[in-house]
Amino acid sequence: MGLFAPEKQFSSVAAIDAEWDLLRLHLTHVLLDLDNTLRRRDNDEVPLEVRAWLTHVQQKGIKPCILSNNFHENVFAVARELDIPIVAKAMKPLGSGFKRALELVGGSVEDSVMVGDQLFTDVVGAHLIGMPAYLVAPLVDVDLKHTQLVRKVEGLFLKEPAPQSGICLQDDRANAVSSSREGE
Repeated sequence: MGLFAPEKQFSSVAAIDAEWDLLRLHLTHVLLDLDNTLRRRDNDEVPLEVRAWLTHVQQKGIKPCILSNNFHENVFAVARELDIPIVAKAMKPLGSGFKRALELVGGSVEDSVMVGDQLFTDVVGAHLIGMPAYLVAPLVDVDLKHTQLVRKVEGLFLKEPAPQSGICLQDDRANAVSSSREGE
């Protein structure tokens, strides 16, 4: 698992197949970034397809938890609305927020995956504690000024282009995840 290499890349959270991309790999807990991963940055809405995906993964027995660096009151309102536990002010990529989220849902680095739209916070943070990470395209191009700059730098580190279409770009990376776990 390379520090800057997500195990898989997707066009959105909704493109992650619960059976193929999670359960087949024994991933039963999903830590989810909030801004531009679950909800749009431009209007704070959680798209219907993301809501449907969250319902589907929970019906499959997968436990989600929101892990966000955001600390404003509206993040807690979204978590309540979606009925998902949240760790806010997580200080990603530092490991403490990841560990709190795993404790909150009873997960471990072996049975969990981080899903987010930022390489340096979501992917690197997960990898620093030994957990796999999936990178998704941001829901919209609207972002904070510093995030816009960071996204330009991210492109220098990604071996694959940033996900944009409705397909998984790195389907074979699933084998790398299971292989790396077998060697631990």
